[in-house]
Amino acid sequence: MHKMMKLAVGALAVLLLSGAAAAQGYPARQVRFVVGFSPGGGTDVVTRLIADRLTGALKQPVIVDNRPGAASNIAAELVAIAPADGYTIFMGTISTATNHTLYRKLKYDALKDFAPVTQVLSTPFLMAVHPSLPVRSVKEFIAFAKARPGQLNYGSAGSGSGAHLFAEMFRSMTGVNIVHIPYKGAAPATTALLSGDVMFKFDNIVTTLPLTRSGKLRALAVTTTTRSAAAPDIPTMAEAGVPGYDANAWFGVFTPAGTPPAIIERLHAEIAKILKEPKVRQTLLAVGGEPVGSTPKEFGDFFRNEVEKWGKVIRAAKIQID
Repeated sequence: MHKMMKLAVGALAVLLLSGAAAAQGYPARQVRFVVGFSPGGGTDVVTRLIADRLTGALKQPVIVDNRPGAASNIAAELVAIAPADGYTIFMGTISTATNHTLYRKLKYDALKDFAPVTQVLSTPFLMAVHPSLPVRSVKEFIAFAKARPGQLNYGSAGSGSGAHLFAEMFRSMTGVNIVHIPYKGAAPATTALLSGDVMFKFDNIVTTLPLTRSGKLRALAVTTTTRSAAAPDIPTMAEAGVPGYDANAWFGVFTPAGTPPAIIERLHAEIAKILKEPKVRQTLLAVGGEPVGSTPKEFGDFFRNEVEKWGKVIRAAKIQID
């Protein structure tokens, strides 16, 4: 037994030394930054902003690799099976947390197959209504909806999308009877709201705020517990009458599980430094994003909480995607 223990300790020491050696020379070549969505979208734009700065910080090219499809599951699976050496990293989103419960047959486990590096950004959604709806606050909306059960519909980017789940959380916390109309993407759902085919929608502040500022839509609340710096005049959902409501879109960096801690710490340190750059902060804040830069442990705790929180919403609403 004593000999076996010695062998185990020796093996662990070798692993630690090899990991430290790998980290010391990291990176020695190009780093691939995988994104689960198409070029030009919010996730892609934020990833490219970070990748551009990381290229200079790491003194190696950081190349963005777009692998859209299946609500980012294609990209996530690719990263989950990649070598755990820091040369393949992943920009996860709220979908990375919700897919864990939404999909019955995933080929990866986000809680086991990824190592958290840092949360990059937190972005509130806006609850926005068509201007024809005679409500100017969340309390008025709830009263209006309760007086017309099953008559108010809302659009989303599809079953299980952030917009769908944010609305489901709202429904469960307020008791309103509302009807979900799924669309094939956020853009057609927004078009439906602008035309009055649906009466309200939860959507990312980045794309929705310009429409509310122009009067094409009416903003009722932001979904986070604090007001957005980009729209300080819009109340939080809690302030507007739904205490305890807290939901946000987010971006966060993961590596494959088993990546040496020293490499994870290096990536975290460089990304956190980038998020403190005045120009980067200004760019992100201008579109409603709140830079974060949390530690790997903080991001890991946050991610596990997101999986649990949205898992409850998904199971309660009986949403399932094969």
